[in-house]
Amino acid sequence: MAGARTETGTINGPTPRYRQVKEYIVRLIEDGGWRAGEQVPSESTLVRDLKVSRMTVNRALRELTHEGLLVRVQGTGTFVAEKRPIFNLVELRSIAEEIRERGQRHTAHVELLKAEKANTETARDLGLAPGAPVWHSVLVHAADGVPLQVEDRFVNPATAPGYLDADFESQTPNEFLMRSAPATEVEHIVEAVMPDARIRRLLKMAAGEPCLRLRRRTWSGAQIVSAARLYYPGHAHRFATRFSYRADGTSKRSFI
Repeated sequence: MAGARTETGTINGPTPRYRQVKEYIVRLIEDGGWRAGEQVPSESTLVRDLKVSRMTVNRALRELTHEGLLVRVQGTGTFVAEKRPIFNLVELRSIAEEIRERGQRHTAHVELLKAEKANTETARDLGLAPGAPVWHSVLVHAADGVPLQVEDRFVNPATAPGYLDADFESQTPNEFLMRSAPATEVEHIVEAVMPDARIRRLLKMAAGEPCLRLRRRTWSGAQIVSAARLYYPGHAHRFATRFSYRADGTSKRSFI
């Protein structure tokens, strides 16, 4: 049979059987028995080898698909999902740098770059009066040609002279802003949202697929420099944070 191998065994013990099947599959993926992109055994094969019901196997596969470890392709089968890139929430880094560190090629397409008047929400986010001028940019960042992030950013013009004239296909807005107004404080808020039609189109997402939205504000001294909304396809991304603590119990200063 084509696809990943299984090991014959019996699922038993006090833990619910569907959960044992999930744990079994996760172990195979983590140990390299089932590799990214490889088709997993059929439900019938898993039922036979693990000696559980089809309903048990179906629930395990459905939940692992929802959690992003497996991908189901209608009419073809179930596959091990490609490993999701991890983005660090503690450090303020350029997405181009993170993509290149994974050995991939970063490209960016500028969808929008213009001056606007701040609406009520943007004015609040930037600490400005409604109607004040702001710079607005929308970029699509890609890794090896695959859309990875939509960056929708508003910038306080007082902190970023020359922003509208910058070439954001050769440098990211983050890299530009770190030179013009180095960040001294950062705020991150992560949300799961349903993207609108524009975000789905830019990220080439299927209808009904959720995305992760990272809301980021940066300060340089007392001034708010920018307020950005960064959108990622939900099935293919995750964020991670790591903190350390001093001997007195206080946390090491981190951007979160």
